[in-house]
Amino acid sequence: MAPEVLDGGETSGEDRLPFLDTGIADILAKSTGGIGVVLEHRYYGESIPVSNFSTDSLRWLNNAQAAADSANFLRNVKFDGIQEDITAPNTPWIYYGGSYAGARAAHMKILYPDIVYGAIASSAVTHATLEAWEYMTVIRDAADPKCSSHIVNAISSIDSILQRGYFKRQLKALFGLAELEHDEDFVSLLGTPLGYWQAQCWDPEFGSTGFDDFCKTLSAPFSRIMNAAEIEALPYGHENRMVTIEEGFAVDIAVVNYARWIKKHVVSRCETTVEECFGTYDDAQYQDTDLKQEWRLWLFQVCTEWGYFTTPPPDQKEKTIVSRLLNLGYESKICKQAFPPGEHFQVPGLPNITVVNELGDFDIAADRLAIIDGEVDPWRPYTPHSQYADDREDTILRPFKIIPGGVHHYDEWGYTNIFDEPPEIRKIHAEMIEFVREWLKDWKSPKGDATAN
Repeated sequence: MAPEVLDGGETSGEDRLPFLDTGIADILAKSTGGIGVVLEHRYYGESIPVSNFSTDSLRWLNNAQAAADSANFLRNVKFDGIQEDITAPNTPWIYYGGSYAGARAAHMKILYPDIVYGAIASSAVTHATLEAWEYMTVIRDAADPKCSSHIVNAISSIDSILQRGYFKRQLKALFGLAELEHDEDFVSLLGTPLGYWQAQCWDPEFGSTGFDDFCKTLSAPFSRIMNAAEIEALPYGHENRMVTIEEGFAVDIAVVNYARWIKKHVVSRCETTVEECFGTYDDAQYQDTDLKQEWRLWLFQVCTEWGYFTTPPPDQKEKTIVSRLLNLGYESKICKQAFPPGEHFQVPGLPNITVVNELGDFDIAADRLAIIDGEVDPWRPYTPHSQYADDREDTILRPFKIIPGGVHHYDEWGYTNIFDEPPEIRKIHAEMIEFVREWLKDWKSPKGDATAN
């Protein structure tokens, strides 16, 4: 028997059940005659060891102790109905994870090579960083060129208006945010639709079309005088694309349509004032620490060890799809606001990313550690497939694979019949089955039992 454990990562184990039903855990279990298990991460879902989410209570939410949890599980696991010993190292456990959990899968192979026989790290963010500006450049470069150009130009126009100061209130009013005091809060909301890029999935049951829908919105004609094709044919800022808001103040139709999208999909959800809903300078709004405040969990990990604060490219000449008003100070200030010093623990001024990167960073590697990434995953710059990492040979013992057109952990979803999957997904699943089966051929039980394959 070759069991597979799927790391739940920064969400509840329940949220990972699709991967156990028809996804990668099911695919590997069936192909090896093993079992699939979703392992919930401490503090997430039902695995809560504390009575509140205060700074002190969260001090045990860290990379090292979460890895120790996984090791403890593998060493002591028992299931009703399974009589044989399936504990590690007596059984060849395969450890799988995607995204943050992907980094954990890679880390488990490095930290506990004696009990993790093989690991598959999908979209594994093994490089922690303070400023994750590359995330948005992947989206900028991979999106439809017209859409990307509209976003770049719209953001540039908005930044210019805010910096000049003239018509600032009128601009915010266009977005339904006239009463939002701080410019940084305003431009931060403009990144909302960009998050839909990561939410794409080849399986329509789980994926989102939000990013494509947003792009279509940007090109929508403002009046019946011109159709979308005519509007698109004109360069940004052309007089026939400009919409007059009031005398002396006109903006390109892409800005108007951007504003419409924000009003419909973001501002409409606000039931009080926009400052109460979207302002971030009132520390009091971050002080609730009861167990319903699940937003505090991953944020705590971000603030203590992982970083990934979204900022624009450091090169001022580089095109950006996020405002240049967003800097590390603004993006990270919530760490101090949400996690004041406790009696036993204090959140560092900036995340201690060294505790993550010292485990291998871009170069993390081991026999029977597979690295799998999506070609246009916005997290790819922080994985071993990063532009900053050395290229590697793809071998059975050390698989190193890119999914063409893939976004975030695209291999994690699957169908009961893999032949119904898209060609690139069917291919990666077939390759995963192949290399795992080959790994298992080399398995030798420490007890001297027969091999698991």
